[in-house]
Amino acid sequence: RKNMNEVKSKLIQAENIARQLFNVIEDRQLIKPGKSENDVNEEIFKLADELYGIKKYWHKRIVRSGVNTLSPYDDNPPNLIIQEDDILFLDFGPILEEWEADFGRTYVIGTDPHKHKLKNDIELAWHEAKDWFDEKEKLTGAEYWNYLVELAKKYGYTYGGQLAGHLIGHFPHERLDPKDYGLYVHPENPNDMFLPDVNGNKREWILEIHFVDRERKIGGFFEQLLT
Repeated sequence: RKNMNEVKSKLIQAENIARQLFNVIEDRQLIKPGKSENDVNEEIFKLADELYGIKKYWHKRIVRSGVNTLSPYDDNPPNLIIQEDDILFLDFGPILEEWEADFGRTYVIGTDPHKHKLKNDIELAWHEAKDWFDEKEKLTGAEYWNYLVELAKKYGYTYGGQLAGHLIGHFPHERLDPKDYGLYVHPENPNDMFLPDVNGNKREWILEIHFVDRERKIGGFFEQLLT
């Protein structure tokens, strides 16, 4: 068995570097109107390598703006140009010394109150969902999914993703066959999230929240370590 505290501290270290990267993205104002999503994606890729030596990512790097913020992870929408009064989100899964991070944030350019409210609501909802999870000793992936779908409604949105969380760990973390949702926060996961992995180690989870406002054609995203 890996030392549980060591695993947790490595995942927290990896996430802290991802968080620092996102802070630098803001400080250097990489997200600007007139740039394409792909431009921003490439600039972040170069920046992460330059500052932290990050060359590998365990999932596709996502920059989505405007109507693309409605698209769930599996979609590959067309490359949009960031607009003056836009909303966008980033979802990056960098690998740091073979430990995985998975970090997502929403950004609003301009003063649109609905976009700012969505951005703030998602962060509030993420913390509300974490507090709810922390009170549990047993919870299936499907039960957590259902809670999050209702949470989206409570905040006045629709849940926009195909899943709402997953395992995280040493690269590559436990993998499942396609169409097997046993290691995801997903409606088809009957497994207890608190069960240990095949080696008897405690599993560590990521919680990702993707809320969409279909009427206004905007979505937002917030993701980080849950456990």
